[in-house]
Amino acid sequence: MSAGDITVIKSSRNNEDLRSQLQGWLAQRTNDPNATVGAVSSPEANGMSSESLFFDAAWDENVGSFVARVAPSDDDVPTFMSYDLERQYELISLVNERSDVPVPELMWLETDPHHLDAPFFVMRRVEGRVPPDLPPYAMEGWVRELGATRQAALQRESLTALAAIHAIDISDGCADFLHFDIPGDTALQRHFADQRQYYEWMCERAGRRFPAIETAFDWLVANWPDEQPSAISWGDSRIGNIMYSPTGTTPVAILDWEMAAIAPPALDVAWMCFMHRFFEYLLGPAGIETLPLMLRPAEVREQYGEISGVDVGDMRFEMAYNATRHAIIMSRLHARHVHFGTHEWPDDPDDVFLFKGLLAELMAD
Repeated sequence: MSAGDITVIKSSRNNEDLRSQLQGWLAQRTNDPNATVGAVSSPEANGMSSESLFFDAAWDENVGSFVARVAPSDDDVPTFMSYDLERQYELISLVNERSDVPVPELMWLETDPHHLDAPFFVMRRVEGRVPPDLPPYAMEGWVRELGATRQAALQRESLTALAAIHAIDISDGCADFLHFDIPGDTALQRHFADQRQYYEWMCERAGRRFPAIETAFDWLVANWPDEQPSAISWGDSRIGNIMYSPTGTTPVAILDWEMAAIAPPALDVAWMCFMHRFFEYLLGPAGIETLPLMLRPAEVREQYGEISGVDVGDMRFEMAYNATRHAIIMSRLHARHVHFGTHEWPDDPDDVFLFKGLLAELMAD
């Protein structure tokens, strides 16, 4: 696998049109008819759901670099069932107000879709570096070049940030908007019900079902864990969604909150481990050594416990559950690729998420 082997089309929107639309919106929002927006670009190494737009802007006496998070167009086969950007904006505000977790500075929330044909919000851009997805950080790039000692520091500092999210006091109901409005006696049961609903939505639009995912759902029901107290769950809690200082391993911004919910902390901790193992599984057949000292579940459990005082258990259920969740996402992403003409549907639907062997392994482990 190399960067040249990967073809990703994320949106049918035109960046010059977006620049013009953003400039018109900014002039209206700031009451400055001379407001300007520079060239618009999108990151190529990360992100496949919401669209991120990078741009410089100036108005009145203000100037700066910004990022707009834009809900995807319905015509571009969105990854998820819905995109509540107002919810994400509210959550980032909450995290900023109630913790020291680093998040980007929020600027504006725009719920009127007619400006960019979709709702969006704007944040001030943070300087730093993010472990890339394409090609995966475990294959090449700055994380591999850190060396074992600094990789260990990156892991511990990432878990420290994750524990700080989970430690936010939500006992006064400030995060109730993150609960799923769906039947279930516990937060984890409602989370699971939401994922089953997401699976059915994905299958209906794909026009096919995925036997390996359905087998995994049955296994999860049969192996339901003793539930832990719940907290704010970041959702997409992987190092590829953390921006680190330009030359170090300290998180300077936690990104991508669209999968956030209320759930036991073990779900986030296991997601961080699973996503690393996912890359290992994909790269292993090519003989690529994939940072074997990083994000091992047993060590992560111990470190997270030291940092937070919370024992997340062996995470067997959570690893298998996260693999199932990721299989649904990857299947939906394949539908996006089919839509943009870069892929076709295989004879075996389970081949689209690339790691059905790993999913089976996690259930048998």
